[in-house]
Amino acid sequence: MEEVFIARAGAQSKDRNTEHKIKALCMAAGLENMVSQNDLTAVKVHFGEVGNDVFVSPLHVSAIVQEIKKLGAKPFLTDTNTLYLGGRRNAVDHAETAAKHGFCYPVCDCPVIIADGLRGQNYKGVDIYGKHFYSVKIASDIISADSMVVVSHFKGHEVAGFGGALKNLGMGCASSEGKHEQHTTRPFVIEDKCVICGACMNACPEFCISIAGKSIAFDMDRCIGCLMCMNTCPEHAIDIDWKDEGVVFVERMIEYAAGAVANKTGKVFYINFLTNITPHCDCTPWNDIPFVPDIGILASTNPVALDKACYDLVNAEEGVFGSLLPDHHHAGDEKFTRVWPGTDPKLQISYAEEMGLGRSEYRLIEI
Repeated sequence: MEEVFIARAGAQSKDRNTEHKIKALCMAAGLENMVSQNDLTAVKVHFGEVGNDVFVSPLHVSAIVQEIKKLGAKPFLTDTNTLYLGGRRNAVDHAETAAKHGFCYPVCDCPVIIADGLRGQNYKGVDIYGKHFYSVKIASDIISADSMVVVSHFKGHEVAGFGGALKNLGMGCASSEGKHEQHTTRPFVIEDKCVICGACMNACPEFCISIAGKSIAFDMDRCIGCLMCMNTCPEHAIDIDWKDEGVVFVERMIEYAAGAVANKTGKVFYINFLTNITPHCDCTPWNDIPFVPDIGILASTNPVALDKACYDLVNAEEGVFGSLLPDHHHAGDEKFTRVWPGTDPKLQISYAEEMGLGRSEYRLIEI
């Protein structure tokens, strides 16, 4: 049974503030066993899309950086470029967005390096043995790092159900081409719901959406499956085939997660923040209100057990009135499939176990 450590949300004294909790978590969960002196340590974070403000605070990331430095390692903050339009599609815009969101030297005391290069083309092939891939395209600087600390904001996700450490590995460590390989999902329009507002056309990075009569149409030869159209449609008029395409998306993402850590056995540490638990990924240029209250911060050396613990803790909470949950949900009710019907959040966990990323059985230890 894997150990997962939790520092609950809330504080009544200085020695229980977030900085102290992070230090205690790093000590208890064994950061010192994962990071060695002189390691070039990738701190894998999500800098947040322009317009989003619920990503993990750079002040909290700074506290993690300080714990890494105490071990004599050399940390750098990193992420990879995106497929869709926004403030992170190339390394110049990405670094600028990171700085504007507070991820900069004066705050975090370490450099920012976009791991897959200027235009997302710097990657290395990593051999794996999955259903869908025998080799995956992982960002070069993720592969080159000696060790990695994966810092994740645990929240909902419109296709995977939730996003945590596993998604941060699978999608977050992939090059642009690797992201494209994972996004096999193809949207379709529910014509009687479409009002031709143009939101999807403005969001599409490949300009593959056009007006066709009383609805819109997709040029599937150009579609990259990023689903920004589905995310931005105010009428919920765009959908995917959840039974088949949703499953394939998750499996491909998990296979990429396996590739991201393939050369780092015993050299990866994971921290999940269960705060601002919103319905959407931090990739959206907005954020809705959280659908459960803040829970705390969790750490482990096993991403599968960590995400499973986070999933269970979210479901154990009361739902927040007025959130995207369709009605008030009691403690113990499934939350993610109510926020995102059609998703199968547990698939991440079961397939990650199958891919050898870790066991899902855990023991939760309060600090």
